[in-house]
Amino acid sequence: MTVAERVIDTPRLRRARIGVSLLFLTNGAMWANVVPRLPGIKDRLDLSYTGFGVAVAFASIGSIGLGLVAGKMVRRFGSARVAAIALALQSLAVWGAGISPTVFLFSAFLFLNGALDANTDVAQNAQGLAIQRRMGKSIINSLHAMWSLGAAAGGLIGAGAVALHLSIGVHLGVTSALFVAIAAVAYRLTLGPDSGIDRQDEPAHADAPKRRMRVPRAALITVVMLGLVAIAGALVEDAGFTWSANYMKDDLHAAADIAGFAFVGLMLLHFLGRIVGDKYVDRYGERAVARVGGTITAVGMGVALAWPTIPGTIVGFSLAGLGVATTVPAAFAAADGIPGLRAGTGLTMVSWMLRISFLASPPIVGAVADATSLRTGLLVVPIAGIAVFLLAGALTGRQPHDDAPVAVITPTH
Repeated sequence: MTVAERVIDTPRLRRARIGVSLLFLTNGAMWANVVPRLPGIKDRLDLSYTGFGVAVAFASIGSIGLGLVAGKMVRRFGSARVAAIALALQSLAVWGAGISPTVFLFSAFLFLNGALDANTDVAQNAQGLAIQRRMGKSIINSLHAMWSLGAAAGGLIGAGAVALHLSIGVHLGVTSALFVAIAAVAYRLTLGPDSGIDRQDEPAHADAPKRRMRVPRAALITVVMLGLVAIAGALVEDAGFTWSANYMKDDLHAAADIAGFAFVGLMLLHFLGRIVGDKYVDRYGERAVARVGGTITAVGMGVALAWPTIPGTIVGFSLAGLGVATTVPAAFAAADGIPGLRAGTGLTMVSWMLRISFLASPPIVGAVADATSLRTGLLVVPIAGIAVFLLAGALTGRQPHDDAPVAVITPTH
């Protein structure tokens, strides 16, 4: 890449940061918008907990099946284009899943949504991390904070639609149109391939593009460890998305318009933890922040499950969200800079491992819930908090930022 390709003025970087923030925001809101509707969808399709968990897992099957092409798609078409187009198509897939009259169609649309989401996820993170390197400071947690804010907003929109007795078709049709419009705006703000944004991480030895690249063993071990860190953090998010509303409604007998608030609480504190996370990661390092967060998750949700009440459950899920707020961004940031891997490869591999956990988690929790209770199945949350604490050693400790801004100029006009 030439020096000219690396020169991006400061206002342009700021606009790009707003654009990628909109991508994260919309991606977070997309499925969260459906979460308060999930108990009604489960009842309409007459599914057991196990059946519901298996149906939801089809999203992970789609993401696993097509997720590994995300890095190649980003290199070929550009991170901004892949993220925006996949996000727009996701909104249609989510709308289709919400109105599906059969389990088969529900699962098929979730499969499609998962495949698209895998590409959105890798592309938006690739764009955000490239902007972070050019700005010379950590912004990845604040970007993931926008995802959490979007998820909280989506949950509130869904809860509001339930309270207003809107049909699910009208509700998701309106929000899907809104999400498509936001994706279009975000694309106009982000940095395209002509900026060099998607090529700056090619390793020096990648001078033979037709040669099949071998993954060094050390790099592979690092990918696996970071994948396990991301999985532990993401299991908490998955529990909130898939099971919190059902637990509130079925086990705690919360009203339909209240059932989604455990998830909303999780996402709001998730947002808070991420919006301040860059500051604490810069000061103390990802490892220390993750260990404190894992402890908060394990204790907060453990207490909520030990003494189950509606307010206590909302607080427990909220603390769990706070605890794992920086875990996935930390794993993604580390994976994006693994020596010996092509641009986007480490990020794609960790994201792919993350989605394997989403395939296994819903059916396992559902089967445990059918055999015992959903309260027992949700023990996965404090267990995940303990795992984050134990696996945090794979992350970096406290260190100064090495990445100074690259050829950033401020126009005089």
